[in-house]
Amino acid sequence: MILFGLIIAAYLIGAIPTGVILTRLAGGEDIRSAGSGNIGATNVYRVAGRKLGVITLIGDCLKGAVPTLLAQQTFNLSESGVALVALAAFIGHCYPVYLGFKGGKGVATALGIFLVLSPLSVLCILGVFVLILWKWRYISLASISSAAAIPPLILYFEKSFALFLATLFIAGIVIWRHKGNIELLRRGSENKFNL
Repeated sequence: MILFGLIIAAYLIGAIPTGVILTRLAGGEDIRSAGSGNIGATNVYRVAGRKLGVITLIGDCLKGAVPTLLAQQTFNLSESGVALVALAAFIGHCYPVYLGFKGGKGVATALGIFLVLSPLSVLCILGVFVLILWKWRYISLASISSAAAIPPLILYFEKSFALFLATLFIAGIVIWRHKGNIELLRRGSENKFNL
């Protein structure tokens, strides 16, 4: 019963549309009708500025980290239980009930989850992300590459098949939700990221 309640709570927390709320509070336009139309930190950064972009990034990370941390540390769930709660938070971000199940790509929320599940894996992945972003200036390429690399790292560092499966699912969804970016990268028309 506790696990079921945590899964529902994690989904509802994950579904909170941080970027939409912040841009509206700041008096800006609906982020879904600007830039790429995505509700995530990258689009908020490009459309509404650095400050709101960074706050959106932090908020989306917390949506993944807080439920996962509560499941792991406060409720002492098994690794399978923690994995299910983490998945619920991630799915909430990607398919939020508050926005008609049309959400973000899940990168920042996944980052929050992985920071709890395997900080060492995140350290490795941040290196991959920064190097790819520095070399090619595409956040989408850095995100896709990082998503592809993290499942084996989780398995190596955490030695948990349940966490590996959850990570594999999350990585697959992140990559799949970047399919439009993959096509733009293939055409050479993807937007480069400028600080």
